[in-house]
Amino acid sequence: MILEVAILNVKPGQSEKFEADFKTAGQYISAIDGYIQHTLKRCVEVEHQYVLLVEWVSIEAHEVGFRQSAQYLQWKSLLHDYYDPFPQVLHYENVL
Repeated sequence: MILEVAILNVKPGQSEKFEADFKTAGQYISAIDGYIQHTLKRCVEVEHQYVLLVEWVSIEAHEVGFRQSAQYLQWKSLLHDYYDPFPQVLHYENVL
């Protein structure tokens, strides 16, 4: 299992709309082969900051299966304009 982690900094004043659009966007990511689950968490200390955690069966499921799909284009059109700066996305694997 691979954990995708992205810190999302949403433009001020856009959080409520971002959260609503993120709910809609969930259908696109969850339709991908190799997707396990995802969660979005809002930061308590830093206003307008979120962390996205997505579990995948492999990095390829994310970087090929999702990012090269029609669903990703829908995801991108809904969400990418909210970010400033654009998030760094990293992948983690279990150690223990």
